[in-house]
Amino acid sequence: MHYLKAARIFDGDAFHYHSALAINGDHIVGLVATEDIPADAAVISCPGTLAPGFIDVQVNGGGGVLFNNAPNADTVTQMAVGHRSAGTTAIMPTIISDTAAVHRAAAQAVAEARAAGCASILGIHIEGPFFDMAKRGTHNPDMIRALDDEDIAWLSSLTAIKAMLTLAPEHATADQIRVLSDAGILVCAGHTDAAYEQVNDALEAGLRGFTHLYNAMSPLTSRSPGTVGAALDSAHSWVGIIADGHHVHPTSIRIAQRCLPRGKLMLVSDSMSNVGSDETSFTLYGEKIEVHEGKLVNAEGALAGSAIGLNDAVRYSRDSVGIAEEECLRMASRYPAEFLDLGDQLGSLHSGYRADIVHFDAELKVYDTWVAGNHLSHIHGPNS
Repeated sequence: MHYLKAARIFDGDAFHYHSALAINGDHIVGLVATEDIPADAAVISCPGTLAPGFIDVQVNGGGGVLFNNAPNADTVTQMAVGHRSAGTTAIMPTIISDTAAVHRAAAQAVAEARAAGCASILGIHIEGPFFDMAKRGTHNPDMIRALDDEDIAWLSSLTAIKAMLTLAPEHATADQIRVLSDAGILVCAGHTDAAYEQVNDALEAGLRGFTHLYNAMSPLTSRSPGTVGAALDSAHSWVGIIADGHHVHPTSIRIAQRCLPRGKLMLVSDSMSNVGSDETSFTLYGEKIEVHEGKLVNAEGALAGSAIGLNDAVRYSRDSVGIAEEECLRMASRYPAEFLDLGDQLGSLHSGYRADIVHFDAELKVYDTWVAGNHLSHIHGPNS
């Protein structure tokens, strides 16, 4: 057993000072006061803060690679390593709208990476292609199509891995959503022009959440609450949001945080290949995407994913939105863990939880990460 000693430790509930985190192998033993650390114990001093590792359920790429461009186990493993520099210790690699063959290869890649021991890979997020064409965003229009029985059968067969599916509920029946939900698929609404009533019907059928709130979905207006209104009105669903200063106005994030029950708003990155790499441009669907003034845009200037990691989202939510730091950290760890039904294993630094930990400074610059107790130092950290 060894100890991580830090100026402050956030265990998922509160900050603790003058404490240390006891770790045995891949799991956490508990918190102890620094004066109670055995004299002969192995101790690592961590200037700054320790917190539960971040969990990102919308990760299109990272570490210089994009999932759609190379849907294999090496890609998702490289993505996971790239995101550790942003404090993210667990991801749902996200495959966006593509052919059925690419989606099947992506699911196989995730299964292979997990079988090879990549603990950072929790499952797969299949974003599309069952979207409303008008709300497709940068998804390839040639890939957008209707959900059919073959899709239902394949998706329902993904019992060996955790699977999340984003679709437009107006283009799926309540029975289809119910079958997927009953099969364990985490069905979310996104890229949708659904009416409020259609979303509510989907929620009753098992819709679990909403993908990147406000973006690519029918808005809240005076007479038509739309998808946004249904999300903000829902007491039981989870809502992902991109807090990068470009996708959503800080006031809109603050409104969502105030409207939703505590524990239901979670941060996502919607990141591309540049996170954890020196890339400033890449190709998606044969189209060049560039980092411009901190955002990812295509040739027309439209947003094409985000250029952030979750540490950036936590910092922005704290400093620009004004959400308490403790809540921002939960939005990046505990709440996504609960959304994934992993809240008893991840997202907290309590006894028995997996030792997924991030070490960062006051500006959310990441020094170190641990995944299942395995340590990785980051180039700008004091323990490099």
